[in-house]
Amino acid sequence: MQMTEKKIDVVSKKERHARLLEIISVFRKYDVLFNFVRQRNPHRVRVAFEELGVTFIKIGQMLSTRSDLVSPEFVEEFKQLQDNVMVDEFSAVEKTIKKQTGHTVNELFKSFSPQPFASASIGQTHLAKLRDGTQVAVKVQHENVKEIVETDLALFEQALTILKFAPEASVVDIRKTLFEIKRALLDEIDTKIEAKNGNEFYRLNNDQGIIRSPKFYSELSVQGMLVSEYMAGESIKKIVDEPQVQDEAQLDQKRQDERHFLAESLIKNFIKQVFTDHFFHADPHPGNILFTRIEKNNNQSEELEHHFSKRFGGANVTVSKIRNLPPYRLTYLDFGMMGRLSPNMADGIANVIIAINSKDMRDIGQTLLAICDRAGEVDEEDFYSQLTVFLAPYFQNSLGSINFPELLYRIMQLCRNNNLRIKSEVTLLVKAFGLIEGLVVQLDPEISMLDVARPFAKEYLLKRFNLQNAAEDSAVNFWRAFVATPQIPVKINKFLDVLTQGRAQVRFNYKDQEVLLKRIEHMLNKVVTAIILAATIVGSSLLVQASSAHPIVYNLGVWGYGITLFVVVLMIINDLNKRYKDWRKKRREKR
Repeated sequence: MQMTEKKIDVVSKKERHARLLEIISVFRKYDVLFNFVRQRNPHRVRVAFEELGVTFIKIGQMLSTRSDLVSPEFVEEFKQLQDNVMVDEFSAVEKTIKKQTGHTVNELFKSFSPQPFASASIGQTHLAKLRDGTQVAVKVQHENVKEIVETDLALFEQALTILKFAPEASVVDIRKTLFEIKRALLDEIDTKIEAKNGNEFYRLNNDQGIIRSPKFYSELSVQGMLVSEYMAGESIKKIVDEPQVQDEAQLDQKRQDERHFLAESLIKNFIKQVFTDHFFHADPHPGNILFTRIEKNNNQSEELEHHFSKRFGGANVTVSKIRNLPPYRLTYLDFGMMGRLSPNMADGIANVIIAINSKDMRDIGQTLLAICDRAGEVDEEDFYSQLTVFLAPYFQNSLGSINFPELLYRIMQLCRNNNLRIKSEVTLLVKAFGLIEGLVVQLDPEISMLDVARPFAKEYLLKRFNLQNAAEDSAVNFWRAFVATPQIPVKINKFLDVLTQGRAQVRFNYKDQEVLLKRIEHMLNKVVTAIILAATIVGSSLLVQASSAHPIVYNLGVWGYGITLFVVVLMIINDLNKRYKDWRKKRREKR
């Protein structure tokens, strides 16, 4: 790997060895692998991650948004992980900027605030002005953070090997989980990827209704430093956490309308990201969405209906009554984790939404099969049956009361048990959907995100439906049926001839017939072995009785007894060993 020499320059071999021993020691102290792969004791795993520092804290924070990889209990526990907030001295910031750009702070900026206005484990953000006076936010990574994270990830993989982790005994595939998180974490600390994603999101979403997005200055953004438009505001969490009175009627109408409009705007913009752009923000938690109040003037009297209808595929889709934009905006931040869908995948997602709203179990099963990869043989009928039993309790209540993180994790487990693997882009989408849905419910509990998404999904599929192609396909199918119609009597006559001549064959497949045949084969093997052993005993008895003829004949009889006894003992030991393994397996499952 190209980064090896660089890492060794930053972290010496001695330090790497000491860090590896520290990781192994903490893992053993808190029994991290055992607890994680069996999804037990999430608190102990969280404490271990906090003790190991920045890389493992970021891993835990990412897992808190991946309910497809870990259980709901781990999701909730990992949400409590807090960054070790570090603040670098200004001299260290200047050194990083000089190292990455080749220019000093004064050469790049007209002014630069020495004190950051935000700081986290990966980096800190300073307020600055460009040479033309434009106010910008400059995010500077902490010194050597990229190399430290890469080193820790490599040592983490090495620790798994040393600890001789056994994946076949796990509930969670830790190697797959590590691969997913490693890729996401390395993308997040690659500031060039974030700048590219941010500018694409800006182009697609900025000024769409009340939605805003900062513009990134690509010519100034390099690895380790991001320069973007400064966006004033405070986390939408402040609006969400406003004290609620018990009686909703006591809320003034203006405040109710504001919260409803914010929820509605978030839903509609997210749906636009998915069905129109096929490029969506995969981590829309409250900390990544700013709320800003502005002084309304004559230049801000655009109509909201114009924006949404213009961006939703060019179709005149009615999404709300025409109204002027209110005096507040929502701004998306942090574009390190983004999702992208193919048009076919977007079609599949639209079908899933429609199927969930219809509560038709078979339709839901078919749409899930369409967005999954098959990792082995799949019994579709059995999958439909399991899905029906699984979803029935959820659909007894309203869709708004469904716990989506828990539902997603259980569906992932069900799919995995049926050799189905949901594609990673879908899991990112459902995770983002869950975050948006949770935020929307807090803003306005009366809004059902699925109910709002359904007409958009139908409209999307309708736009994708090509009437001319459908008519041509129908015409071809009609012609083929018309040509084949005269052949029907001839084919019926041939079928009757086959039946009367006794040449008909009927083939059928019994459910789980492979397992049944293997069991029958195992039973037959035991019966044959028992017959052979019985014959050996009878033969040995005859030889012993005829021992007066010759000593060799007697010895053959004794050897026959001995071999028979040895085989019987082996069979008993094998059966006991199998029963013991089955008992241990059932005991693990009960845990």
